[in-house]
Amino acid sequence: MLTIGCHMSSSKGFLHMGKEASSIGANTFQFFTRNPRGGSAKALDLADIRAYQEYAVSHGFPVILAHAPYTLNACAKEGRTRDFAWETMADDIRRMEALPGQMYNFHPGSHVGQGIEAGIEWIAQCLNQAMTPEQTTTVLLETMAGKGTEVGSRFEELRAILDRVKYPEHMGVCLDTCHVYDAGYDVVNRLDEVLAEFDRIIGLDRLRALHLNDSKNPFASHKDRHEKIGMGSLGQEAFERIVCHPVLKDLPFFLETPNELPGYAAEIAMLRKAAERGLPA
Repeated sequence: MLTIGCHMSSSKGFLHMGKEASSIGANTFQFFTRNPRGGSAKALDLADIRAYQEYAVSHGFPVILAHAPYTLNACAKEGRTRDFAWETMADDIRRMEALPGQMYNFHPGSHVGQGIEAGIEWIAQCLNQAMTPEQTTTVLLETMAGKGTEVGSRFEELRAILDRVKYPEHMGVCLDTCHVYDAGYDVVNRLDEVLAEFDRIIGLDRLRALHLNDSKNPFASHKDRHEKIGMGSLGQEAFERIVCHPVLKDLPFFLETPNELPGYAAEIAMLRKAAERGLPA
């Protein structure tokens, strides 16, 4: 069965997010660990977490995805900003252990003129400070579009980070369809070739989740503006092929399209129907 969901507001707790996800046909969801623009996190509600865990088992939620705040920049030029990144990440991972076995996604960051190599080193250092050998949370590097001085728009950059972390067994990659398309990986016309390149450079065993987003921008634009499924430059058929692809179909998919709940429900229903129909022979 397709594992698919969207981004949910965490303001009312995990059980509420689970029930809201179920109401639109989802069986997973993504949420921000704290305000996406930064700040402290709310105290954990352990009773709510226990209630969600029971709900997840009974309603078939195999995994959920936490998203770090956008202000987390592990390779910033300023030391204070880098310190905020690793302190926030360490706190988020520690809090995620209350829900064992989930995933935590973050944008690798922008090197702000220091250069890609320096950015990669700072990101790896942040991960090495924040992660622990005993954690059950899988930390995901998100593929980026390559705007400005972003790190992570090339598979080689993500591999270089993975090669420098102490606990690679707790690491993976989240492939964002808008980002990789804008970065110059043609998942519309050359999906098999892109996945083969990912496998050669990073390894498909590292691919743990996908963000499903159409793009407002053309191929290789190196921008980052999400669009609703089928209304951007990737087109609906590309997403139908993605959710049916034998390498991808069993991974969790997370919609980050500019939608309210009814729009997410329609996209989930459309992609479920495509997955059930399968690719033509």
